[in-house]
Amino acid sequence: MARDLAIDLGTANTLVYKQGEGIIMNEPTVIAKNRRTNEVLATGHEAWDMIGRTPSFIVAVRPLRGGAITDFETTEQMIRLLLKRAGVSRFARPKVLICVPSAITEVERRAVTEATRRAGAADAQLLEQPMAAAIGADLPIEDAVGNMVVDIGGGTTETAVISLGGIVTLRAERVGGFTLDEAIQGWVRKEHGLAIGERTAEEIKMQIGSAMPTPDDRDAEVRGRDLVTGLPKTVVLTAAEIREALDDVVTRMIDSVKECLAVTPPELAQDLLSRGIYLVGGGALLRGLPERLQYETKVPVQLSPQPLEAVVLGAGHCIENYQALRGMFMDARR
Repeated sequence: MARDLAIDLGTANTLVYKQGEGIIMNEPTVIAKNRRTNEVLATGHEAWDMIGRTPSFIVAVRPLRGGAITDFETTEQMIRLLLKRAGVSRFARPKVLICVPSAITEVERRAVTEATRRAGAADAQLLEQPMAAAIGADLPIEDAVGNMVVDIGGGTTETAVISLGGIVTLRAERVGGFTLDEAIQGWVRKEHGLAIGERTAEEIKMQIGSAMPTPDDRDAEVRGRDLVTGLPKTVVLTAAEIREALDDVVTRMIDSVKECLAVTPPELAQDLLSRGIYLVGGGALLRGLPERLQYETKVPVQLSPQPLEAVVLGAGHCIENYQALRGMFMDARR
């Protein structure tokens, strides 16, 4: 018997959950290809290490950007490789549940399900990431109470209020962890005349990035290419200037949550004051973000114990209880 799979197809990372085994894969959503032959050279961590370091005929790309599929062919190749590594073959064809951003279009929904079936799945279903996160957080989504989940991924910030097994209000803003990285790159280029890569920008964000002042604010030394001389150069960045660089993006994230709260029915909004907002996704790990969100919305905010794994764990719960929870799935033909 083939064991069913749940895949969190994120802009930044892809996680795979196998029925009865738990999470078996957690890798960056990156694929390295030879432009000349279209051959796949590497995926995941190996491909991530190649970003910004390849010759012109080798390209390391992210098939998803801003929560949207930018390259259908590469996405299909990646899904095929994921399923192969998870043990899918002609003789073992599992059902596959894929978590996708709620902002993807009908065309993208169909493309993902068809690509998954062509890659060897017996059946392919889709689940919105905020719904999966709510299930993974063990929230009482079937009850007549308001549950708010904010999923800050690599490419999107999705806010959903869930009640009675369905999404009542939803806001999706195409800003996320990568937008924060780009803001740091732009700031360092503008203020210090230094060109840095996206990997360096991510390291800066993780080391000294924050949404509001924190007791452990510190400086970081950064190396890059001087835009004037073209030579390698080192500068020291402070936590305060990186916070200023990130402020516009953080504000857009918080405004998206406020917009969702503004259209939430009063009875459910009342529940949120006691139940709070549940924060998931890699972007939620930005220091000071839960505190700032709570300060600006006046609603309690709780960070998931496993923010990076919450979505795939929720999808895994659906796989383990497939018949009981299949009503939660998106209709790919919608």
